Amino acid sequence: MGRPFSPRDRDRGRSTEPPIRINDGITASEVRLIDEKGEQAGIKPLRVAQEYAAEHNLDLVEVAPQASPPVCRVMNFSKYRYELELKAKQARKHQSTIIIKEIKFRPKIDGHDYETKKGHVLRFLQHKDKVKVTIMFRGRELVHPERGEHILLRLAEDVKEFGVIESRPNLDGRNMIMMMAPIK
Repeated sequence: MGRPFSPRDRDRGRSTEPPIRINDGITASEVRLIDEKGEQAGIKPLRVAQEYAAEHNLDLVEVAPQASPPVCRVMNFSKYRYELELKAKQARKHQSTIIIKEIKFRPKIDGHDYETKKGHVLRFLQHKDKVKVTIMFRGRELVHPERGEHILLRLAEDVKEFGVIESRPNLDGRNMIMMMAPIK
């Protein structure tokens, strides 16, 4: 016996776009027909359009179901579906995801600790990731926010050949935050 049915199983493999209706799946009584050459053949009853597609050993595919009457095209559906999948694959290939890395400092950071964290920021920027730099204030350190701002601006100056300030340092509660983006 297999594992029990999960509600997530139902959603696997489903696409968010509506299914494409072909041949007998088309429900309209008449359609605007486009032949296999891409030329309009006019508005025809559905039965006539299906017979035309069958004569040419092709499929009748509903390409614009929202139109009135729906637009149907005579084509090889499996070839059309393959080309759609290729386009979707190319679109996924060329999209990039933006990753935001975070690094935290304290206002009383030691020189060696600063250099180590600066190295991490450089590595993140070289990998084309955005960096959220946070200065955490505790207790009475909040009385001197200019110390935190000085550290953030010094960091931005030290890594300016790899990244630019996307949002200037600003105080958010007990934290001062600055966003850096890699140079394109």
